[in-house]
Amino acid sequence: MSSFFRSGRVAVAVLAGALALSACGGDSGSGDSSASPSGAPSVTVDDALAAQVPDAIKSTGKLTFGTDASYAPSEFFADDGSTIVGFDVDLGKAIAAKLGLEGSFENASFDSLIVGVQNGKWSASMSSFTINPDRLKQVNMISYFDAGTAWAVASGNPNGVEIDNACGKTVAVQKATVQVPDIQDRSKTCEDEGQAPIDIQQYGLQSEATTAVVSGKADAMLADSPVVAYAIQQAPQLEQLGDIYGTAPYGIVVPKEETDFATAVQGAVQSLIDDGTYMQILDEWGVGNGAITTPEVNPAVEG
Repeated sequence: MSSFFRSGRVAVAVLAGALALSACGGDSGSGDSSASPSGAPSVTVDDALAAQVPDAIKSTGKLTFGTDASYAPSEFFADDGSTIVGFDVDLGKAIAAKLGLEGSFENASFDSLIVGVQNGKWSASMSSFTINPDRLKQVNMISYFDAGTAWAVASGNPNGVEIDNACGKTVAVQKATVQVPDIQDRSKTCEDEGQAPIDIQQYGLQSEATTAVVSGKADAMLADSPVVAYAIQQAPQLEQLGDIYGTAPYGIVVPKEETDFATAVQGAVQSLIDDGTYMQILDEWGVGNGAITTPEVNPAVEG
């Protein structure tokens, strides 16, 4: 499953009210199709970029993204249980508008998203994908945000968890994320040093991993840095442990053969950066510290 590892990803949902945000995380749904993100400037179509959109997409007038709506604040269900919201969603709709299209998001399991783009189920996917060599072999990826891994524990760290020595501790993580091999490697180190392995709890939804820490079922969790920050904002019973590490770019996924489309998406992101829409969207969601200045198609990254 390494080819589908995402960089962490926290549909908040820790307190009763927050849990409602991701309670339907496994259900299908689509977000509001409005092209302009809430509170952001109107998006002007770039005719030159729009001309690079494949005819099969252009003829529909729509750009449909696949996403796993269990990862606040990137993508998650609003209180109505069916509308997908988040900074990925607002940014994706703005990209679609720049290309003269109407943007929408459809929910699916994270590990089905790349395959769904490859087989034409979705024109693109935007779901907090960390760009890595395995994925670049399968699809084109356009960078648009930087995130790292962060850990969270119960406030006060009552179980004395240490990031570099979590041996014998119970640690929660979402399945199919880059945090899985991270924590597995740490557990192996524990065993190699003659210590107890880490009790790794893998959950289908990040919200379940978060809840495990809040309820005391797990001693700690690790996920993408913006996701952990948002979870802590929603649940004061949590606090970040240590510093963020392993910073890497998120990428929008488009088919490998659609090179012109990838260039068009890259150009749309750059245009939104240049006109201020991009930063306004990130700031609206409190994730401006992950902003980039120059998006790239298939940037060189370490494995």
